[in-house]
Amino acid sequence: MTKTTSLSMASALVAAMFATAATAETVAFLMPDQASTRYEEHDWPGFEAAMADLCADCTLIYQNGNADVALQQQQFNSVIAQGASVIVLDPVDSAAAAAMVEIAHAQGVKVIAYDRPIPDSPADFYVSFDNEGIGYAIAQSLVEHLQATGVPEGAGVLQINGSPTDAAAGLIRDGIDRALDASPYVTLSEFDTPDWAPPKAQEWAAGQITRFGAEITGIVAANDGTGGGAIAALKAAGVDPLPPVTGNDATIAALQLIIAGDQYNTISKPSEIVAAAAAEVAVQLLKGETPEATTTLYNTPSQLFVPAVVTQENIKELVFDAGITAASDVCTAEYAAACAELGIQ
Repeated sequence: MTKTTSLSMASALVAAMFATAATAETVAFLMPDQASTRYEEHDWPGFEAAMADLCADCTLIYQNGNADVALQQQQFNSVIAQGASVIVLDPVDSAAAAAMVEIAHAQGVKVIAYDRPIPDSPADFYVSFDNEGIGYAIAQSLVEHLQATGVPEGAGVLQINGSPTDAAAGLIRDGIDRALDASPYVTLSEFDTPDWAPPKAQEWAAGQITRFGAEITGIVAANDGTGGGAIAALKAAGVDPLPPVTGNDATIAALQLIIAGDQYNTISKPSEIVAAAAAEVAVQLLKGETPEATTTLYNTPSQLFVPAVVTQENIKELVFDAGITAASDVCTAEYAAACAELGIQ
């Protein structure tokens, strides 16, 4: 073997080592809270599965901020220290996240805003469902139901929004406002739910039930947790029949409430869809590619997915026949009879 050949082989080996190292990137997936079960049950597993297919050599880090801004900041700094090249961030506080984006960019780290946008400092990409569209869809669905069931013009509804620190909650609220403002109904009272916490939504709803009583002919709640809190308050107050209550996320608890007739609607938005899209964007950024955007939101290239409204009328088709949720997970003993009536086996 000649000296030149040895050097060539050594150079090739070094190049191969660097190529391997380049693919063994670290990607962090930081979620905002545990008030919703979706992050542990759907978003993270969906992202992890997609990354396993797209970048098997990548190191993944998952953290949940548990609705604590300071904790998420610590987690963000930690994953940068651990060498994360891309961070998928669903912020606890959208305003506070602007500083995180700036910190990441100063160190050459890419940030994908996930589910909740970051208005004050553009991320490298934003992946989400269309939150403004979600708010409009659930509220418009309720308005049409009230009209179809003969609720007179001028009747009152309550509006329960999400967290005031969540920009996505603001978009959902904007969509709700658009539908209700164009409707013949009156918003009796409105509440921004701190941390999306169902107990806080329940406490507020209980006070409004005492205040308005039978004037409440519907409740537009921004997600299933806040809707579930409102329903719990209605039941505790002995309201019968319950006014229609909206939701969003298609959690198992909400699907059971819809089947039982206690909740009017929710939004079927399999988080795995957005998680897989975030994984694709992350890998493209790792490769130095420019992900393709379908729109721009807050000066950030974005990809937004359009979800579907679920009611008793279409829950079998959209949720169970589509394989999004297993009937066995929803149709437990308490709900077996109601499931059977809807043809859900």
